[in-house]
Amino acid sequence: MKASVFVGVSVDGFMARIDGGLDFLPPGGGEPHGYEEFMASVDALVIGRKTYETVLAFDQWPYGEKPVFVMSAHPLAPAPPGAIVEHLSASPKEVVSALSARGISHVYVDGGITIQGFLRAGLVQRLIVTRVPVLIGTGIPLFGAIPHDIALRHVATRSYASGLVQSEYEVVI
Repeated sequence: MKASVFVGVSVDGFMARIDGGLDFLPPGGGEPHGYEEFMASVDALVIGRKTYETVLAFDQWPYGEKPVFVMSAHPLAPAPPGAIVEHLSASPKEVVSALSARGISHVYVDGGITIQGFLRAGLVQRLIVTRVPVLIGTGIPLFGAIPHDIALRHVATRSYASGLVQSEYEVVI
């Protein structure tokens, strides 16, 4: 199974404020920068509980009818009507194995702790990181401590009129 990350961060590498706030990101995601095409390529999402709780506060459920698997050792808040949400309490490797067995071939991994866990386990094949032209000084970092270097192969870098700069990488195995 393929696991990909598509994430927006401040230029100083934070994916959210310390309190989880995303107010520094462009409203509505900003100008088109490949998110819709990326979402069309994935079968399901694997996110952490904090990310799940953040998106529950959005005006509308952002994932449509895509199945969303929420990794957490804690109970989850109820899903909104029409959302397909499943609670998983397992390691990234166990999640990949279980979802592969269900016929899922490409997942979107999101949420700081979840992304970091999948990277540490060697389960991410593709990273798409969009830098938002702002420095926020402190927050939740995209990348945490890793046990060894993770080599990346640069695929492409795209810039947008608003100042967004997006870099795509493949994880070298």
